This record gives sequence, structure tokens and C-alpha cells, in this order.
Amino acid sequence: MTEQPLLQVKEAGIQFGGLKAVSGLNIEINRGELVGLIGPNGAGKTTSFNLLTGVYVPTEGEILLEGERLNGMAPYQVTRRGISRTFQNIRLFNELSVLDNVKVANHSKAKHSIVSSVLRLPSHFSGEKEMEEKSLELLEIFQLHKLKDEVAKNLPYGQQRRLEIARALAAGPKLLLLDEPAAGMNPQETHELMNLIAFIREKFDLTILLIEHDMNLVMGICERIYVLDHGQLIAEGLPEDIRNNPKVIEAYLGEEVPKDA
Repeated sequence: MTEQPLLQVKEAGIQFGGLKAVSGLNIEINRGELVGLIGPNGAGKTTSFNLLTGVYVPTEGEILLEGERLNGMAPYQVTRRGISRTFQNIRLFNELSVLDNVKVANHSKAKHSIVSSVLRLPSHFSGEKEMEEKSLELLEIFQLHKLKDEVAKNLPYGQQRRLEIARALAAGPKLLLLDEPAAGMNPQETHELMNLIAFIREKFDLTILLIEHDMNLVMGICERIYVLDHGQLIAEGLPEDIRNNPKVIEAYLGEEVPKDA
């Protein structure tokens, strides 16, 4: 029997007034895959991520995680089901410490109750200690543990990116969505990021869906790639197939590719 895909997006879309931002989106991602979602600016990539994470409610189609329908769930409910994300523009808690940024995400799967926290019961303190230990472990993996007491906004850009990924992992996702993680990075930082993504995928047994404009990164680590243009999928396949697909080339270059090219 074939294993059910971890994520199934079936004819999903969203309409704002008379504008269809995304339409007829069909995506399947199996456990353990690292898949890319690419397309020109304004193609609907981040809108698709917002659909997957409950920021937007689809006006058509459905989204399934492990066979469970996510349509209509709030973002925190989607996170608890197992989807975490980063953002195109970094969204850290700028005034909190590096450690507290990660601990906040750990609270989404806290074992102790609100009552135990209010009453300061032993389960509260043991739970908080466990979350801090797990947060510190993550920071060490991302080489941020020595900066645990630093205010997040004071970190250099590349370290803020790493902190955002660490925070997303703290929620214990089955599916990690990375929205342009290499944006603003120099070639050396991008290379280090590629290695980091490959490492955390193996260490945390993650499935990853990646939006990225850096084609070297996408082609270097993604096993399959979906391509969006004007809110619709125009191609899906292996990196080499996508690289040579006339529809993809046309979408990026804005011109038709000759048939004998």
C-alpha cells in the first residue's frame, strides 16, 4: 500500500474581491522530501504559504496534512498540527532575548497546563526547565547559544535568519515552510544556509517546502520543484526538468522560447 502524502493541496485557491491570487493549486509532498516552490515576483508563492498556514482561508479547494483537513483552522491550530514557517521579511520578537524567542515557540507544545503556571505548581517549573533545555539545544545547533542573552534585534542579519529557523523548529513541525531564507545573504552565507538546511532535515526528520529566488540554492538542494506564475502552477518536476522547461523560462524572462531552442 502506497504511503499517504504528508501534505496534499487539492485545487486550492483564494480570491480577493474579483482577483484570483492563487487558483487550482495542486501540490503533494511526501514525508522526508525537500521541495521547492519558485516563480517570478508576484506569482503567488507567499500567498500559497499563507493558505497552508491558516493566515488565509481558501475560497476553493482543500488542504490536507496527514489526511486531516486544515481549511478554516487558525494559524496556531495549524502549527499544533505540525506546520511551522519562516517569513520573507524576518519576524522575530525584536525586544526579547535570543533564548526567549525560541522558548516562545516551545510553549506551543508545552505539557504543563495554564493552571499549573498560574498557581506556580511543580509541573510548571519542571516544564519551563525542559523547554529552556530544548531551546538551548536548538541554539547550539544553530551556533547561537553564546548569544542566548543578546536582544534579537541586535543580531547581524544572517544570525537573525538562523534564529528564525531555530524558532520554527522549536514548535516541533512535521513540515517546515521556508520563505526565501537566503534573502539578503551573501554567497558565503547562502552556501552555509544550504548545508544547514540539509543538516536539520536529516537531524529532525523534517519535510521541507522552500520558496527561494536563489536558483543555485534551489537547484542544489531541492529534489522536486513546483513553479507558479500568475497564481497558477505551470510546471512540476525534477530540477533539471524545470531548468530546461520552456514555460518556466518564458515566465522568468517574459518572452517566448523558440521551439528549436
